[in-house]
Amino acid sequence: MSVPIRRRGLPDKVPIDMTPMIDIVFQLLIFFCLTLKVASAEGDFAIKMPLVAAEAGEPDPNQSPERFTLRMRADAAGDLLEMTMAQQAFTGPGDDRWTALRQFIASQIGQGSLAEAAEVELDCDYNLKYEYVIRAITAVSGDIGPDGQMIKLIEKINFAPRRPPAN
Repeated sequence: MSVPIRRRGLPDKVPIDMTPMIDIVFQLLIFFCLTLKVASAEGDFAIKMPLVAAEAGEPDPNQSPERFTLRMRADAAGDLLEMTMAQQAFTGPGDDRWTALRQFIASQIGQGSLAEAAEVELDCDYNLKYEYVIRAITAVSGDIGPDGQMIKLIEKINFAPRRPPAN
């Protein structure tokens, strides 16, 4: 007959103190929060929405010397059908229409004080997909040049009142 051997002095479970691990996690979290730098090209739209409805009447020539309206029509699925500005239609496959829009804006406003005072009003259909609105904002606001610097075109971007959905 065998006698079971019992080891004395060694507990079955060793307690682990979690306090130092939690301290390290919080220190890492604070470190990454404090060292985070947001890229300036992302979300730099400088869009100013009106607080109240604009008054009817003659536009002030000193307020906005150059104002463009970009009309964007959508089909039933929300895809972009037509995009026009100043009787100029921008068509083409893929990115060609956005490049043509950017070149048109650059040719109209050029450099200098006119570029700072120019405005674009986006007149979009009710069901136009959001991605096309963002692409239009990107095209009229500027581009990144070959040297990596931001080339700004128009900073003042407004939105026309919403159109009711077509039935």
